[in-house]
Amino acid sequence: MNDSLSTEELARYSRHLILPDFNLSGQRKLKAAKVLVVGSGGLGSPLLLYLAAAGVGTLGIVDYDHVEVSNLQRQVLFTEADQGQPKAVAAQQRVQALNPHVKVNVHPVHLSADNALDIIKGYDVVADGTDNFPTRYLINDACVLLHKVCVYGSIYRYEGQVSVFNYPDAKGTRGPNYRDLFPTPPPPHQVPSCAEGGVLGVLPGIIGSMQANEVIKVIAGIGEPLSGRLFVMDAATLLTRTIGYKADPANPLTGTHPTQTGLIDYEQFCNARPAKAPVPNISVDTLHQWRTEGKPHTLIDVREPYEVEIATLGGIHIPQKEVESSLAKIPTHGTVVVHCRTGKRSEQVVRLLMEQHGYTNVINLTGGILAYAQEIDQTLARY
Repeated sequence: MNDSLSTEELARYSRHLILPDFNLSGQRKLKAAKVLVVGSGGLGSPLLLYLAAAGVGTLGIVDYDHVEVSNLQRQVLFTEADQGQPKAVAAQQRVQALNPHVKVNVHPVHLSADNALDIIKGYDVVADGTDNFPTRYLINDACVLLHKVCVYGSIYRYEGQVSVFNYPDAKGTRGPNYRDLFPTPPPPHQVPSCAEGGVLGVLPGIIGSMQANEVIKVIAGIGEPLSGRLFVMDAATLLTRTIGYKADPANPLTGTHPTQTGLIDYEQFCNARPAKAPVPNISVDTLHQWRTEGKPHTLIDVREPYEVEIATLGGIHIPQKEVESSLAKIPTHGTVVVHCRTGKRSEQVVRLLMEQHGYTNVINLTGGILAYAQEIDQTLARY
């Protein structure tokens, strides 16, 4: 790609051009660079905005999701008018409106082991703005196999993390990667998603901006990228710490005796634990029918008190953490339907009651109150 700058671009990037150690050379490197941002949500929003504003020549956006009203609390790329639109397309329009000198490639697909190598190979740096472990391991492995730098970020509630994986030093030796930092994924459902656990709205703006900073440093060759270092921030206290980590000899991709030469089934990898018997489930349609017909059942809500204030189906309220101390409130006879926001916490509660306390009459509401609001009662608040 031609890295020469037009008169308009020289004016646009003038504050970069007068930076020591950055100047015209750094700006030309940015213009020639191709950066793939996986996910255009909370982290992807500041990533795309600041990389576009900085003058990265080509940006790729991978996202198969659509804009929802609940996104607008933190995903500052989007507006009310974008609701229902594909995120990748809406993001492309916003980026090009911000900087028409940037080329934007849209990949409105779910990144998978089938397409990751083909998509990533056309870029120099990958910025990971995803929120699930299978995709994080997939991005890492693809970057290692293709010799690409990966700039990692993650957010959960009030905590954010940033690091740089597979970064080549002055001798060309690649630094540690995600598998060196996290050799194995956590047990399924141990770390809830933002949709289940929540996230402070400004946090992805902070962490995504820091990712953009690392991308720019990597491309322009300035500063000291966070290679072999994990930056951790607590937005509630504004305390930060940086944790060093090194290459793991047991790393299946880059260790002493590599055992993995390609991409794998990441859903299976992240759930590779003894399978548990499924818990009994009921659909929101069936629950609605029971409620309409007056079929006897007990409904238990295991969400937090503040969630009940937003929307409720009625029934008995017992927060998940109080279930074992409130067994006297949970009938051992008759049908008991347990629900939460999405069905994940209630599934854990049903399993606990069955396996630890001998209940045989408890059922999980699939999809939780969110599904009920979407499919049955649109007057309920969706959050």
